[in-house]
Amino acid sequence: MPEVLHIGKYYPPHMGGMETYLRDLVVHQSASMNVKVLVAGDSVITKTEAIDGANVTRLSTFGTIASLPVCPLLARRLRGRNDALVHLHLPNPGAAAAFLISGHPGRLIVTHHSDTLGRRILRRFSDPFVKRIMDRASAIVVTSKRYLDSSEELRPFREKCHIIHIGIDPTRFELEMRNEADAIRLEYGSRIVLAVGRLVPYKGFEYLIRSMRDVDARLLLIGTGPLQAKLQELIQTSGVAEKVSLVGRVENIAPYYKAADLFVLPSISRAEAFGIVQLEAMASGLPVVNTAIDSGVPEVSVDGETGLTVTPQNAKKLADAINLLLGSPELRMKYGLAAAQRVKGEFSVRIMAERTLRVYEDLMRSGFTVKTSERNHPELRRSL
Repeated sequence: MPEVLHIGKYYPPHMGGMETYLRDLVVHQSASMNVKVLVAGDSVITKTEAIDGANVTRLSTFGTIASLPVCPLLARRLRGRNDALVHLHLPNPGAAAAFLISGHPGRLIVTHHSDTLGRRILRRFSDPFVKRIMDRASAIVVTSKRYLDSSEELRPFREKCHIIHIGIDPTRFELEMRNEADAIRLEYGSRIVLAVGRLVPYKGFEYLIRSMRDVDARLLLIGTGPLQAKLQELIQTSGVAEKVSLVGRVENIAPYYKAADLFVLPSISRAEAFGIVQLEAMASGLPVVNTAIDSGVPEVSVDGETGLTVTPQNAKKLADAINLLLGSPELRMKYGLAAAQRVKGEFSVRIMAERTLRVYEDLMRSGFTVKTSERNHPELRRSL
């Protein structure tokens, strides 16, 4: 049976786009492959468990630096292994460095979820690892053409990049859930605008909150994060306390999609590389309002086909798009139906897993051998 080792940041129930992507790959690959996973844990104790058909090891972790887990044992865990394929999920400079130091000889596949942005001081240390790991990789998976075209980090490696869109299981969002949706509408009203995401700066939620001054509807913002108090204060000072609710974290988000009239992703920078929540909303039959940022976001939900794309950091444009959709049930239905079909045809997890497997198979057939094994270059290991 073919085998693959995934190296990620975290693994569910730890939540995040990279974690969801990794789990979905693991679930589909474990039916036909021997799958192992190395990720950071939530304590100083290393734990291994069988989950989702795979062997998942959560390594002892000693806090974070710039939101990146510190796992000093990762290089040691990798050294001496002989996994045929290693699939590394970036950005994660610490894991990149650990892989290089370990001298692991396996064929390396990298999923480039996004460029390493900001963190100027940290990047002086981490950028050399990232460049070397991209050079070492025999295949690089990129989640959208738009991101590939705009990434300085990927430019030197375009010839070995494969565009494979992130996918979801659309059946999770096709159930009607009428009773649950009706209960949400009873609590919040019949005109609901929905947004979902961590409460962090690049999500642009402050612009969405300000836009609600000119919208006759209720905004439900699902998520938690460091900006919660600041956004709550903005809700009060903007005079939209009766229109905007910070819902926090919810266990089952699907009924909220069913209760909503439309979905908004108001992100303001390419730190939002893809926007998986768009796919969930689209699979639920919702039109999407997103922003024309330089990433895969507007490639997922297409302006004039599955929703509307507006200028980022512009509350008025957001309000205009939301009002246009709220005022036209026919347009909402047209975009929503097209959105659901687009997810089924291009963004399902089955398609994502099949395309990834083809990359694996091509590498195995090619007989690729590592030209520069760090194991045989002690000077490189010392430089790391």
